[in-house]
Amino acid sequence: MGLGGMLFVYLGYLIWIKKKIHMIHDYHWTKVKESDKKAYTSIMGKAMIIMGIGMILSGIMCMVIYSAKCGIVFGISFILGLGMMIYAQIKYNHGIF
Repeated sequence: MGLGGMLFVYLGYLIWIKKKIHMIHDYHWTKVKESDKKAYTSIMGKAMIIMGIGMILSGIMCMVIYSAKCGIVFGISFILGLGMMIYAQIKYNHGIF
């Protein structure tokens, strides 16, 4: 989980801070207006980072706790990140696809 989480955090950084919208598949942002691309990449990047941090924390907790409870952190962060992505898709791309 740790390496996957670090990858998500890195990709989120590229999307949010570096504004590399091309890291997202093009059919997800074809309808996004040029003026909205900054806000769109900000939300999508933050969502990726939240998911990545959840994966990292979940991996650390699983090494310490040895319980299925460590999946709760991953589940919460995944649902939060996915919700943010769906929100950005609907608001800026006018639909999920």
